[in-house]
Amino acid sequence: MADITVTAAKVAPVFPQHCTIRDYIAAETITAGQAVYILTTGKVGVADANAAGKQQFRGIALNGGGAGQAISVLHEGEVAGFTLAGDADSLAYLSNTAGALADAAGTMNVVAGRVKCLSDADLTKVLFVKTQWEADWA
Repeated sequence: MADITVTAAKVAPVFPQHCTIRDYIAAETITAGQAVYILTTGKVGVADANAAGKQQFRGIALNGGGAGQAISVLHEGEVAGFTLAGDADSLAYLSNTAGALADAAGTMNVVAGRVKCLSDADLTKVLFVKTQWEADWA
């Protein structure tokens, strides 16, 4: 399992008009591009496939901030800023590294998205995220 590299400064929705994005309050320091989960308080924290209680994937942070600050979370749509080595349509998983995604499942098999190619000449790869709200990984 290899973590997928993210460049926080380049994290952005590709087609914002077709994305589902909501704002939350951070429970801890979060960096743009990190996978997040929602606490029972309604705040968001850094998700982790290897940490009990944090093994939920509810989206990708689009901006960073400290505890108590507003964080925009992409729940569904394409997002740029990730270095995606996998083939088109390959899966991205929640990693055992806090906040990271990986090219293979971590301790808990939590699917976070798929690699998708844009229709430009380079077939630029982006991450398609679709939060599985009904899933409860445990």
